[in-house]
Amino acid sequence: MKTMAISQFKTHALKIIDQITKDHESLVITKRGKPVARILPFEDNENVAKPGQLADTLVFEQDIIAPLGEEMWEVCS
Repeated sequence: MKTMAISQFKTHALKIIDQITKDHESLVITKRGKPVARILPFEDNENVAKPGQLADTLVFEQDIIAPLGEEMWEVCS
């Protein structure tokens, strides 16, 4: 992660933001050597699952023991 003094960022902000967009790298802004802010590239979160989106994807079976057979369940107890 790159760091940059706040005075340099203030002078070249538009060019730096364009570079962050192009490189997809974050930048830490410092003031007197101490970190004060982080500039992150924008990420489009359209592919992230939203609450309730996966609700209809599960399949419920009526009998969960039959696929293995009852003898397999006896071994596990």
